[in-house]
Amino acid sequence: MIHLQNAALALVHHYGYLGLFVGLTLGNVGFPAGAEVLVPTAGALVAKGHLSLALVFVSALGGERVGGTLGYAVGRFGGRAVAERYGKYVGFHHERLDAVHAFFERWGNSAVFICRFIPVVRGLSPFVAGVAEMDLVPFYLWTLLGSAIFCGGLALLGNALGSRLDSVLPALDRWKYAIVAAAVVLGVAFVLTARRRRTPRSRP
Repeated sequence: MIHLQNAALALVHHYGYLGLFVGLTLGNVGFPAGAEVLVPTAGALVAKGHLSLALVFVSALGGERVGGTLGYAVGRFGGRAVAERYGKYVGFHHERLDAVHAFFERWGNSAVFICRFIPVVRGLSPFVAGVAEMDLVPFYLWTLLGSAIFCGGLALLGNALGSRLDSVLPALDRWKYAIVAAAVVLGVAFVLTARRRRTPRSRP
């Protein structure tokens, strides 16, 4: 898995926008090419004058969108049988699929948005959405919103850190579970707030 992650990073370093696009496409079909590493790296290249922040954002969203669509299609038309047969090759085990599926059962369509902020799980959520036969319109809306916030924030973080990013990434890895917990809490709070606003108040 580490070799695959390093290969994805090499794509960003050597091929810029195209490498970022390919890396995030792979990350959204289950490969361990995490946006939480690739996007800040692209942001750091922006700080060094090699890339444009706007194009990094567009490339990241494009990769997320294409990869998410592929993952959704595999789940929709291949079902759990695909995960059972091929998931082991990308570290996608039966227990992990069950955990993500249970999360979808609990939070419904908005689970796709929350999953955009959770490393590893974010790459599995399009597949699970496809297995659950989630309607395409809410799937695209929730994933686009989550991806825009997540990737935009990571790109800005990498741009702000610049050459210091290499020394910060190990610290982010050590604190990743705390960061994930905070992201999930914020995502759930956003969803609950949105639901309350859509719920009409009962008149006395």
